[in-house]
Amino acid sequence: MLIGLIPILILLIVYALMSAARAEANPNDKILPTFVAMVHATVRLFTEVDPRTGQITALADTAASLWRLGVGVLIATGATLVIGIALGVVPLVRAALGPIVTIIAVIPPIAVLPILFIILGLDEASKIALIVIGIAPYMIRDLASYVAGLPTEQSIKAQTLGASTWLLTLRVALPQALPRLIETLRFSMGPAWVFLISAEAIASDVGLGYRIFLVRRYLSMDIILPYVAWISLLAILTDFLLLLISRKAFPWAHGDER
Repeated sequence: MLIGLIPILILLIVYALMSAARAEANPNDKILPTFVAMVHATVRLFTEVDPRTGQITALADTAASLWRLGVGVLIATGATLVIGIALGVVPLVRAALGPIVTIIAVIPPIAVLPILFIILGLDEASKIALIVIGIAPYMIRDLASYVAGLPTEQSIKAQTLGASTWLLTLRVALPQALPRLIETLRFSMGPAWVFLISAEAIASDVGLGYRIFLVRRYLSMDIILPYVAWISLLAILTDFLLLLISRKAFPWAHGDER
């Protein structure tokens, strides 16, 4: 951890020196705000109530973005669990739905955003749908490939003991698919944030992405950089939480036999 912190500290020191030099040459410079300016802006955003909305700006933006992200990820995860296992276990389902999932997976999600706005409107549904369309196909393909690659001996033994397809799914495929599902979700959270920010930047009146693209016209880097850092922190905490859940619930998947 200490070795990993060294490059981060170097970047912070370099930025501090560059921002101090620009501030000395031009106290009104907005391109590289000093850490002091960013702290003041952050405190203001997280403590002061916006007279227009009656809410604390940063908290309202965070709550709106996390709600959209949470709903989108929850829907995508549920669809992945059902469709992914079905594709992996049942050859007939794989033959019927596999091509459709593959076609959807290769379509750039941002390209369908105007279509979503036309069909679903500019409210929450289109933003959530973009997250689902953006990450669900990849997650489904990954989980289906993993389930289909499980040792055939397990299926043969289960069927020899009289297991039906339904029991085979519940007792053999599902327990091994769950830790893989969490791992796939961890890798999908980055793209999920990208799709969320993109949707909020185009059509929204609250949210982290909306705020960043709103203040960019004023070159307010003292707000943009703290917001980017805040999004990064939320993403790191989410990844850590998912990893912790996986380790506690499925220690055998991480090489822990206890």
